[in-house]
Amino acid sequence: MTLARPRTAGSISCAAAALAALAALSAAAEAQTAARPFHAPSASAPPAAFGISIAVDGGRLFVGRPGVVNLFPMPLGRPGSVHVFELDGSGAWAWSERLAEETAGLGAGYGSAVAASGGVVVVGAPQEGSGTAYAYAGTAEAPASQRLEWSGAQPGARFGAAVATDGTAILVGAPGADDGAGAVVWFERAENGEWTEAGVLEGAGDAFGSSVAIDGGLAVVGAPGASFFGPQPPEATPGAGSARVFRRGDGGWTAAGDLPPPAAAPALLGSAVALADGVVFAGAPLANQFVGAVYAFAETDGEWTLAGTIQPSVPEPGSMFGIGLAAGPADVLVGAPLAKGQVGEGFAFRRNEAGEWTETATFGPGGQFYFYGMALAVGEEFAFVGAPGAAFFEGAGFVFRRSADGWEAQGEIVEEGEETAALTGRERECEDGAVEGFGCSEVDLVAFLPVGALGGERGMIANDLWGWTDPQTGREYAVVGRADATAFVDLGDPANPVYLGELPLAEGGTTSLWRDVKVYSDHAFIVADNAGAHGMQVFDLTQLRDVDSPPVVFEQTAHYDGIHSAHNVVINEETGFAYAVGSSGGGETCGGGLHMIDLRDPANPAFAGCFADASTGNANTGYSHDAQCIDYQGPDEEHRGREICFGANENALSVADVTDKENPVALATASYPNIGYVHQGWITDDHSYFYVNDELDELGGSVSKTRTLVWDVRDLDDPVLVKEHFGESTSSDHNLYVRGDFMYQANYTSGLRILDISNPEEPEEVGYFDTVSGSPDGPGFAGAWSVYPYFESGILIVSSMKEGLFVLRKRPPRVS
Repeated sequence: MTLARPRTAGSISCAAAALAALAALSAAAEAQTAARPFHAPSASAPPAAFGISIAVDGGRLFVGRPGVVNLFPMPLGRPGSVHVFELDGSGAWAWSERLAEETAGLGAGYGSAVAASGGVVVVGAPQEGSGTAYAYAGTAEAPASQRLEWSGAQPGARFGAAVATDGTAILVGAPGADDGAGAVVWFERAENGEWTEAGVLEGAGDAFGSSVAIDGGLAVVGAPGASFFGPQPPEATPGAGSARVFRRGDGGWTAAGDLPPPAAAPALLGSAVALADGVVFAGAPLANQFVGAVYAFAETDGEWTLAGTIQPSVPEPGSMFGIGLAAGPADVLVGAPLAKGQVGEGFAFRRNEAGEWTETATFGPGGQFYFYGMALAVGEEFAFVGAPGAAFFEGAGFVFRRSADGWEAQGEIVEEGEETAALTGRERECEDGAVEGFGCSEVDLVAFLPVGALGGERGMIANDLWGWTDPQTGREYAVVGRADATAFVDLGDPANPVYLGELPLAEGGTTSLWRDVKVYSDHAFIVADNAGAHGMQVFDLTQLRDVDSPPVVFEQTAHYDGIHSAHNVVINEETGFAYAVGSSGGGETCGGGLHMIDLRDPANPAFAGCFADASTGNANTGYSHDAQCIDYQGPDEEHRGREICFGANENALSVADVTDKENPVALATASYPNIGYVHQGWITDDHSYFYVNDELDELGGSVSKTRTLVWDVRDLDDPVLVKEHFGESTSSDHNLYVRGDFMYQANYTSGLRILDISNPEEPEEVGYFDTVSGSPDGPGFAGAWSVYPYFESGILIVSSMKEGLFVLRKRPPRVS
């Protein structure tokens, strides 16, 4: 996996990069969210983004979980919902119920926005067609609901992207209306209790309606502009943004004033808005040279003027301070979801006697990629901070209680739901294109263990995996990476896999998306990327023979500290050398290229040398994202008998002779059209062809279907691209491996794909198993991470990020 691998840059350039990345990722994710038919929540579900919206009304708290992650290019997960919490007698917030709508199915974004006041709850579903909203009133046990639509909605309006209510009126933002000019639709309650469309509030463009608030007969609408939400008229000041105030009278809502940013510079003013006691607050996350700010406006003699500027005591460029905002009777809460290196932070401010807003508390920080502070809410006694990226985009909410000194943390809230069930006990045949809700063809389900059954807590992901066969007993085992540990599974009875236990991450390491493992000489070798001083763990797999009472927590056999973080480790089992690739953060990084390690004494790894072809890699350091190193026995007689490494080096394929570890030699490099990211590859058994996957070409739109690149490497000094094979879906491809006449691909949302390569230049798909039930097979990062096809029993094991471990079996070829 590639996208979030850390880079270093100066603070201002980081701010610009952070904005560009966030906007690009949002656009990429939203492009996948056209209206789709309803799917019931399945046992296999990608991230949910719980906490992306929050509202509080007295003793009830409403937290949105849209099932769509617009913060990161993850394909659609599950239908959205809003989870209701109530304040119990002990002063704690307890889960009460779940709001959901069958019409707002997969990809509708139900829960992307939520508002509550006076017993009325409004939920936005901006990607349900042109957008919808739902209004609720009544008791917690039986809420009456009404679907709100806009008669003037056009495709792309995103009606429901922002919602507000004071209990007597509902305002719904449609920032995509009129080609991005935007609008806000006003609903009033009729005598029969139903909400009816009463009018449209219009602005001056710039995605007007991206945010909206209502209080005390006033409303404010944000129009942050094109830098975040899309095209804007050429006469507008790019990225400045604005807000407009409306006053409610007998004839409806009339404009009462425009609120421009103090300076005509990139600000995105209006990304978030709030109202309290007649004061308007507008977030401007790019103001003041990307530090961000919240501006307070007050009305004097009928004119709205700047009344104060709110900024953190320690400004941090690029934190997106002001994109999350809430105002209460005494406090203003501000979120900075990219603060502290994309960890996120929340702040509380209160006005002093001089009328200045001073920082009274900080909330957090969150964790890596939490987007902590993306949404906030505040009441009389409690404050709430949403973190939709927590637990690997499952999301979470955090509760704080007012104290004499400020705010005290009260704990975390998450939605309640049934745990995913394991599928064991018997093999299940693929029939009529499905098995247990998973799409399939010519591949049967032997067993399935969800991440929870592999020792993972809520939101934990599985990543890389490998296999080990005990040479004494012939028993087969799966070695499965989790973001926080390595799990071991006994496959002796493949229909009844047994989780034996885990090896925690190395001391000095941190939880990370990436954990990669390979096996040599009955030992597992484990690395992790972006994981601090993790190094390489060594684990003696023969310990798995004697586990009497699983699961157990194992200890590492040895530790290699010559590297800190590494993206992957590859091993040539014929020579006994390992090659850590993508090393960073400490130790001998070898420019991110091949860090060579002698494993011939497995419990005592020793550094053997470096290789990096500086003509490759996006930073021109020879960075290798992945590699395969072999004892070459192919048709190129000049190099036969040499140790050859094929490197997937981001922007090129690298071929090198590493026989002499002190003097490795670059043999060739090669690139190809429409390159996105050269990710990983594997060679055919006869060492004549090398198959490569590009992880980002589908997401970037440079190709229309999953692409596999076929290289003729019969002349190692001159690799030739002979075929671009396009698959059956648009999913991003990840790891692939070759065994005999078949190539086994783990292609994220489309799962395992099996290709017949008996004609190596004309691969043909002959089977598949989709590990992400109910999700469309679009580009992005969710689903199948890797596959191991080398067990003598013929079973296949596949790791799927939010799902877990699949044990599969390919059916034999049919006889015609």
